[in-house]
Amino acid sequence: MRVQPISRSRGRRTALSALLLGSVLTLVSACDGGGGDAKGDKPADGPSQAVVNIAPTDGAKDVATSGALKVTADKGSLTSVKVADAKGKAIDGNITNGGAAWEPSSHLSASTKYTVDAIAKDKKGRTSAKHAAFTTLTPQNTFVGYFTPEDGSTVGVGMPVSINFSRGITDPKAVERAIKVKAEPAVEVKGHWFGNDRLDFRPEKYWAAGTKVTVDLNLDGVQGREGVYGSQNKTLKFTVGRSQVSTVDAKSHQMTVERDGKVLKTVPISAGAPANPTYNGQMVISEKHEVTRMNGATVGFTGSDGKGEYDIPDVPHAMRLSTSGTFLHGNYWSGSSTFGSENASHGCVGLEDQRGGGDPNSPAAWFYSNSLIGDVVIVKNSDDKTIKPDNGLNGWNMPWSEWGKSSPQES
Repeated sequence: MRVQPISRSRGRRTALSALLLGSVLTLVSACDGGGGDAKGDKPADGPSQAVVNIAPTDGAKDVATSGALKVTADKGSLTSVKVADAKGKAIDGNITNGGAAWEPSSHLSASTKYTVDAIAKDKKGRTSAKHAAFTTLTPQNTFVGYFTPEDGSTVGVGMPVSINFSRGITDPKAVERAIKVKAEPAVEVKGHWFGNDRLDFRPEKYWAAGTKVTVDLNLDGVQGREGVYGSQNKTLKFTVGRSQVSTVDAKSHQMTVERDGKVLKTVPISAGAPANPTYNGQMVISEKHEVTRMNGATVGFTGSDGKGEYDIPDVPHAMRLSTSGTFLHGNYWSGSSTFGSENASHGCVGLEDQRGGGDPNSPAAWFYSNSLIGDVVIVKNSDDKTIKPDNGLNGWNMPWSEWGKSSPQES
């Protein structure tokens, strides 16, 4: 029997066919599991089950600046929410409730168009997105805050941030949340309401020398009272200068001036007479005038003729310590022997001076040129009571434990 030999070429073709067939079977076997990893390395096919809801609806107008903006997700979790005005300024917010909702961190500005872009993901990783735009209301009635100190100023260590509002505030929490006071180096700062139209901020102790303070007034859109909205967005900055604290001893008739913890000078003074003593307590210089007029009638000192008990048109080197009229000022009308030995004023603290204030070496001129708005003047050993915290910029007379408690309108 003759056996036909198998050629080398035919053997190679047979082997190649078997190899290809094995590869195909292997491929079929690998694909036969229904799409690879059962858990999936990529999102599953099909539309996302997550539903994004945005309130207010797209195109809405006259939207409230607080409480109206809400973003939620059904059958999924929010992964991204971006809210911005027409200039691209973003509104901060937080995703809450495990991704079910997003809430803005602050109110919105009035008369402003906002866009909202939100993305949510369902349990299978599939995303869903939604876009909306709306415009906030235009208020008919507004308020502003008048602030001290001035932007860019250098002040003394006792200077609080004091804001007086043009309208009485009935929602103090909303207004206070819209104002941020930050210090560098950092220190805790709290606000306190005096009545319903004044809010002061300060740290527990005097500012440290060199502190830089930034105040953000984000009042635009804040509803301070029913139907009345803030109209202000303002950032102001000021710097705390050297530390100067002066102590007036009404009994010894002397004022000790300390700078950065060291005695700079001791100055003879004349405080309030027994019938009109000077307030005790910590007072802050809030105004400086090289020359000013002082008329007793403006602060209740009137004679039988209805005129002021005094009317001095050219009081030199005057520095205000209280709203009610307490000043530390130059005095040229009392004899030199008065200072350091007698209390003879209507409640002010007097330092010897020259008429017109032209002598730079007089005690009053020296103190004036060495003082900043915001410097502290402490009066002790007077027969009067301690000055009230809201009489001037004198909140330091309120204990820290009471500072920052609920305002009167919330009580």
